[in-house]
Order: sequence, then C-alpha cells, then structure tokens
Amino acid sequence: MANLAVLSLVVVVVGTVQGFSVRDAPEVNDRPIIGVIAQASGETRAKYGKTYIPASYVKYLESAGARVVPIRVNLTVAEYTKLFNSLNGVLYPGGAVDMFTSGYAKSAKIFYDLALKAFDQGDHFPVWGTCMGFEQLTALTSGRNVLTTCKGTGNKSYKLDFAPDYKSSRMFGKVPVDILTDLATLPLTANFHEYCLTPKNFTNDAKLSSFYKILSTNTDDDGMEFVSSMEAIKYPVYGVQWHPEKNNFEFGSILKITHSDAATKVSQAMANFFVSEARKSTHRFLTHAEEVEALIYNYSPVYTGNVTISDQTYFFD
Repeated sequence: MANLAVLSLVVVVVGTVQGFSVRDAPEVNDRPIIGVIAQASGETRAKYGKTYIPASYVKYLESAGARVVPIRVNLTVAEYTKLFNSLNGVLYPGGAVDMFTSGYAKSAKIFYDLALKAFDQGDHFPVWGTCMGFEQLTALTSGRNVLTTCKGTGNKSYKLDFAPDYKSSRMFGKVPVDILTDLATLPLTANFHEYCLTPKNFTNDAKLSSFYKILSTNTDDDGMEFVSSMEAIKYPVYGVQWHPEKNNFEFGSILKITHSDAATKVSQAMANFFVSEARKSTHRFLTHAEEVEALIYNYSPVYTGNVTISDQTYFFD
C-alpha cells in the first residue's frame, strides 16, 4: 500500500511539472465512428443506386477499429450538423465529381467548416481526403481550382519522396521505421488520378501554403512533380493523393496495385493513424437507436468488380 501511495505521488508530481495532471488526461474514445461521404453514381453505377461509396474505404476504417456511417448527399445543413455532432471524423473518398458544384463538394464543405470551427473551440474532429478527397481539400482551403493535368498517374504505384522534416509530422511521425523505409524505397502507393497539385501552385497560393505542410511528393511521366501527402499545420486535416485503402481491399486484375506484405502494412498504418485521430473526438449519437440506424451495417455491398475498379460498392437512394 505504501509503494502504491508513493507511485501515485510520483505520477501526480511528474504530471504537474510537465503541465498536466492525471485528471486532465484527454478522454479516449474506443468506439469511434467515422463518416464517409457518398457521391453521385454516374452512368456506370446508376443502375444500382443514385449515390455510392466504395466498400474498400469502409473495410479500411473498420480494420483499424472504427465503425462507419455513410454521409449521403443533398441533406439539409441541419442534418449534416447533427451528423457532425454524432461522428468522430470524416473521410472524403476518391471518385469523379465536381469540386465546387456537386453534392459531395457541398457536404464536404459543411464538414470542413464545422471541423475547423470546432477545433478552434477545443473540439477535435479529424478530416481525411483521399485522391479526389485530397483535391477537394485544396479547393475548400484555397477557394479555387489550383490543380494541373498530370500524365501517367491513372493506374500506377509510386514510392514516396518524403519532405526533409516528414518524421516530425503527425501523419508519419509514429509510423514504424521499417514501414517508412519501404514507403521511401518501394512502389507501394496506388495512384488513380489525372489532376495534380504542383509544389509551385501550392507555394504560390497563400491560403494553401499557410494552412498545409507538404509531407511527400512524386513525379509524373512527364517529369512534373506533384504533392502526394500533406497535413494541416494547425488543424487535424490530412490529405493524400494516393489510395492507402486499395492495397488491402481492391484486387481488380487491371489494377497496378501492390499487395505485398510491405504494401499491406502501409495500408494498415495509415488506417491506424486516422482512426487514432478519431479516438480523440468525444462526439456521440444522442441515443443508441439513432447510432444503430445510421451505421453502414444497414446496407449490403454489391459486387461491382466487373464494371468499375472497385470490387464492392455500397449504394444509396
């Protein structure tokens, strides 16, 4: 008992010296729920439903211990705000819709604005953008189209050319050294995009360069360098032009995706990071019944590997 008392005293004293106490330790949410934004189906997918989410994003988040709620397009601001207050983070997936006029863009902007406002008030709500989601973040922050057409990035895997200080970033700072080494030396990041953000366009846009920090770049087939990973300097906002979810969950025969042991570890590390960010959010659904009704479990994915690059897809509306 005496030893326990001494240990407790040491913890309190050390905590006080370092500027915190045990009572001030942030609450950790071990049941995080992350929203994934849906988008219009387009001609190829229209026969299945009006909007969709590739199932790989759902599996990706679930693999790190999160649950998923689909965020459907064209809801009211009040409905999106209620969802924001119920969820612990949001993911903007890849796809092909307009960055300014689509339902995807409009819902992304609402969550982006709410997340920044919440953080300024001490409420942590992480935002992640993948591929088109990365591009959407550039539009939301800059207020304009800063992208350039790139070549050869539509179905190709790259190694990452890390920025000198990438190890001090939140995104990569806690990733094991062996995974970082693999990312820097092996083509483990799947790219499926035709537009890029060049470092020059990034630097020349004051809103972007003051908001984000470049963590990695790549080079397209014409030798043009583009930003491949970035994170906000102040806010928990993260973007990657590549697809960490595809390494583990997309197996289409035409896809140039690596499924090696190293590649799957990269996917898991990125999922673990974003879900760890979501664990810092204490948002909750008002009732258990509302939570259950909102979860992706209420929907069944459809096999779409014969018509799209996604093996399975969730459809809505």
